[in-house]
Amino acid sequence: MGDTDLPDGIEERHVAPVRGLRAHASPLAFIVLGTAMAVAATGLLGGAPAPVTSVSAPAASLELKIARPLRSGLFFETRIRVTARQAIAKPVIGVDASLWRDLTINSQVPAPANESFKDGQYRFEYGPLKAGETLEVKIDGQTNPPLIGRIAGNVTLLDDDAPLTKAHVTIPVLP
Repeated sequence: MGDTDLPDGIEERHVAPVRGLRAHASPLAFIVLGTAMAVAATGLLGGAPAPVTSVSAPAASLELKIARPLRSGLFFETRIRVTARQAIAKPVIGVDASLWRDLTINSQVPAPANESFKDGQYRFEYGPLKAGETLEVKIDGQTNPPLIGRIAGNVTLLDDDAPLTKAHVTIPVLP
């Protein structure tokens, strides 16, 4: 193939096969890629299945499934399950304000009968539960960009204003 057969600006050296070490990708690229994939597979940077936190009390059990760690700007889902061991006339789920700092809550299903803020908690009131009945609440939210570090607080189950049980949650938030 002569130079006259090639388009303008293309020379023989551009189309000739490269031989030797320059013909292969750098081993460093494979090491960096492999390390990134190994760290991602551990779930340390998010994406692992959400752990479940359970607490038990004579009146009820409380189960929280909250994604940890969160990442800035990430959409996440939280599930709260209350199983009544005895009748609860006015079940209320209280979430410490510190636990929802710099979070946007997009939806909560089922919607509570009443919402309030009392004693540093967002409180959500539901209909009565008989012994053996279960209330499951799904909350969808998103972390706001300024949130980096750690959030912590309690999720409390109350019967009206009387605390029945609570679970403490600490959630790391990565950039």
